[in-house]
Amino acid sequence: MLGAHFYNQAIKKTVVGFGTLFNNLTVVDVDPQDPTNILGKQKVGLAYAPKEKFLTRLEENPDLSKTSITLPRMYFEMTGVSYDSSRKTSPIQKYQTVIADNGNEVKAQFVPVPYNLEFELGILARNQDDGLQLLEQILPYFQPQFNITINFIPDMDEKRDVAIVLNSVDYTDEWDGNFNQRRFLTWTLRFTAKTYIYGPFSTADIIRKVIVYERQGEINVADRSTKLTYTPKALTDTTSDPDGPSAGAPDGVIDEFDDAALGPADDFGFSGEVENFF
Repeated sequence: MLGAHFYNQAIKKTVVGFGTLFNNLTVVDVDPQDPTNILGKQKVGLAYAPKEKFLTRLEENPDLSKTSITLPRMYFEMTGVSYDSSRKTSPIQKYQTVIADNGNEVKAQFVPVPYNLEFELGILARNQDDGLQLLEQILPYFQPQFNITINFIPDMDEKRDVAIVLNSVDYTDEWDGNFNQRRFLTWTLRFTAKTYIYGPFSTADIIRKVIVYERQGEINVADRSTKLTYTPKALTDTTSDPDGPSAGAPDGVIDEFDDAALGPADDFGFSGEVENFF
């Protein structure tokens, strides 16, 4: 009922863009006696998974000698989708782009629909210092938002800035057992990504003539009417008479041959014709 299949991957690209923000964080181990002496550096792993998956794995493998998750570790997941009426625009507006290899056609698409994607980002650490290192590499960039640019529709060259808003930061210490249990600290950060979802785009011919009829008088009563015709008018000389001695080269005159050679990316004016009917 809704039409042909299309898939612009707008939500997927937003999820990937959000995760890319946090996929290159590191923690360092320094000498307590000499903070400038770095003993080791570790890149922190990031996975798209729910928090419960990591907690279950940690609880099932408390012995560090067994195969278990190496801490610190980070996870994120999309937790909700909601319409954002505050960013609503007119649904009948369109934008278009010229097809690169065809100057006679354009691709047209309706403006996107604004949606908010909710995300949860978690930091799991075995000690306070590792968690704080990661937290301080994130918080300064959100005041409370950070913008990323996403190429939503490559065929339309449609790129938009998406605001990633930090909503809250929570902290828990998951160590309520005996000293034989493994301790892990959790920081939970919740974000909102103000993204856009797009419909399909279509191909259309370029409009080269517009005709407008104007009528004066009452309906169903013969009276004066006017036909207005508008066509593009070249502003610069680029061609000459194809049958003339200098065919294909500028001849210093702006005429109908220059009008016919206009392309979608050229600057142009309009020529108007008026025809009255009585």
